[in-house]
Amino acid sequence: MPADVLALFDLDHTLLPHDSDEQWVAFLIDRGLLDRARYAVANRELIDRYNRGEADLVEFTEFYLATLVPFSAGQLAELRQRYVEEIIRPRISARARAMVERHLDVGDLVVITTAVFDFLAVPIAAEFGLEDVIATVAESVDGRYTGRVSGTPNTREGKVERLHLWLEGRGRRLADFREVWAYSDSLNDLPLLSQVSHPVAVNADPVLAAHARHHGWPIVQFA
Repeated sequence: MPADVLALFDLDHTLLPHDSDEQWVAFLIDRGLLDRARYAVANRELIDRYNRGEADLVEFTEFYLATLVPFSAGQLAELRQRYVEEIIRPRISARARAMVERHLDVGDLVVITTAVFDFLAVPIAAEFGLEDVIATVAESVDGRYTGRVSGTPNTREGKVERLHLWLEGRGRRLADFREVWAYSDSLNDLPLLSQVSHPVAVNADPVLAAHARHHGWPIVQFA
């Protein structure tokens, strides 16, 4: 019988204590694989603009997708494995794991929905035992990444659009679920949080925290 409860989790600053894209760039810089002068300041500035809800979504996404272009598929697979093992896995809190497991243990459909591009989002989701992922899609041609985004970036209103498309592809609708939970830290996810029956503000930024208090949404910490 299909699950009648859907749980949607953001990644960055929700299940994870950092920005995965930013940490990916820092990981490559620290290993001499990206030019520090070119990327370090731009990386921080873009993240700050995104967290304020001011970033151009395509510009933001393609800055990070460009980091994939210089490498072969084999190189990227090795780098990604090291990134997950060294940067991601040690930073996942017990409380974040427990919240995901609470939904899994009762048979809920648990989905990661994140602005992070799929190259990183899929293996990060696997660290939580999850296979269902809605992420920004990195375009590839003939097995090489182009540095461009494919389709709608999975953020802001795009998260709602992409969720509906994902469900339609599985013959389901939001209305099919008895409960829909969504966990996020960011004002960028207000369009999604406003669509569900159980929005939860996690490690919330000031704008989301104020909105959550005004509407009586739970506010929790996954530290």
